[in-house]
Amino acid sequence: MKKAAVALAVAFSAGSAVSQDAANTGEDWDLVKDARKKSTIAYVTTTPGLSIATRCMDGAYSALLVGLPEVTRRTKTRPITIIFRDEEAKEWRWNVTTDRAGAVADFPAPFARELRLGGRIQIIVPDGGGAGRNLRYDLELPASGSAIDETLTACGRPLVDPRDQELDAISEEGLQVGMRWARQIRPRYPANNYSEGFAVATCVAQPDGRLRDCVIETEHPADGRFGEAVLKATRDATVAYDGDQPTAPRMMAFRVNFIMQ
Repeated sequence: MKKAAVALAVAFSAGSAVSQDAANTGEDWDLVKDARKKSTIAYVTTTPGLSIATRCMDGAYSALLVGLPEVTRRTKTRPITIIFRDEEAKEWRWNVTTDRAGAVADFPAPFARELRLGGRIQIIVPDGGGAGRNLRYDLELPASGSAIDETLTACGRPLVDPRDQELDAISEEGLQVGMRWARQIRPRYPANNYSEGFAVATCVAQPDGRLRDCVIETEHPADGRFGEAVLKATRDATVAYDGDQPTAPRMMAFRVNFIMQ
């Protein structure tokens, strides 16, 4: 039986860690285009051996960290706390790739829009220095005047999106305070050759509970059609509100894990 398991999780919290310094002083990020693969990649490699990249490949957008401390094969996701410049610390969820030292972001476009501004970024990896010891990458990254913008534009992602600010109001369940699922999303497993996959989406919940303007923030594998399955399922899903019904739309986010059983 093919089963789509819904895990609603968008977590943001502060953290602390051990410090490790690094610097990159280039004028812009490196840019690589491959017309055959329909890919546009912007990347920067830092002196601790950590590489950061944003990528548009055949319409699918992703942000990657490569060179992290490796995790076990059983680990599917890992929380990483990130501090951009003088902003507050936020915990971003990352998905472990086949390379156990790599990870892709749940929300790559908002992450890329922060990166394009450059400046100091602190990346804090729980247990990255061993059990109970966090590892901190303290980096000074160049602003990207064009490279990251090209990856966003190639995938039709805006260079500035006011919805990024609303992510802070979303709880661990993917809903804002006072919201709950009335009819939970129930996507069908798409026809593909993969035994598992996932998709992360954001939607705007209307006052009547219906969802609109849904966007697949990321999906993996990119050609598994998992995002397409989620978008179809949002047509029948609805939310409800505790207390008074809101008069304005509210943003929500959710993750769908697909597992073939």
